[in-house]
Amino acid sequence: MKFPPEVSADEIERHFLQSLRACQRSEEPYRTWKMKEVLPLNLCIGILTLPICPAFLGKTDGTRGTYNDQRTYLNPTLRGKFDCCEAMAQAFQRPTVARALAETCDVEPEGGYLRIEYIQDIDGAWLEPHRDIPEKIFSLVIYLFHGPDSVNWGTDIYDHDVKWIGRASGEFDSGTIFIAGPHSWHGFEPRPLVGVRRLMEINYVRPNWIRREQLSFPDRPITLA
Repeated sequence: MKFPPEVSADEIERHFLQSLRACQRSEEPYRTWKMKEVLPLNLCIGILTLPICPAFLGKTDGTRGTYNDQRTYLNPTLRGKFDCCEAMAQAFQRPTVARALAETCDVEPEGGYLRIEYIQDIDGAWLEPHRDIPEKIFSLVIYLFHGPDSVNWGTDIYDHDVKWIGRASGEFDSGTIFIAGPHSWHGFEPRPLVGVRRLMEINYVRPNWIRREQLSFPDRPITLA
């Protein structure tokens, strides 16, 4: 038996576009799009069984930038090692997917680059309220954690005055799209994590992105045709 099960870029593309067509747009406190069943099950299995240990960071300052060297990206190295990473990156690099995201979210990804991060938070991890930097054309966070308390592990949402107003659902394989803006405050309040909070963050980033080692295809900009 082959394990993890195979998954193709074609299957990922079809599944994702179907989920995107059914997404729910919200305007409060800022514009987001909520998605369900974002990735096909075989891809979720492939990601969750990657032999990559979570980083043991100790006490953190509420940002991810302080441990950049310990973060995991679907870059050419990881794509070359794991079939599921290659298939996922190829799917989100495709013009059909980029075009659908451009039309749904009213963004202009052409000429930008694909960046996919595999995040594994453990107990002690937290993120202070922050806004996406303008170099991110769009951000999609996909939740791939599970367990009795994981429903409470979604992203925390804040209003224009940075007051906590709610939390995204932690439902498995659900996702939220954010667009960088002056009021797009979000974070992850400190709370116990019994297990590993696994998620994917998918971005199209602008051509001036400095850390090229984070990009899936550093020499292939996004095209819409």
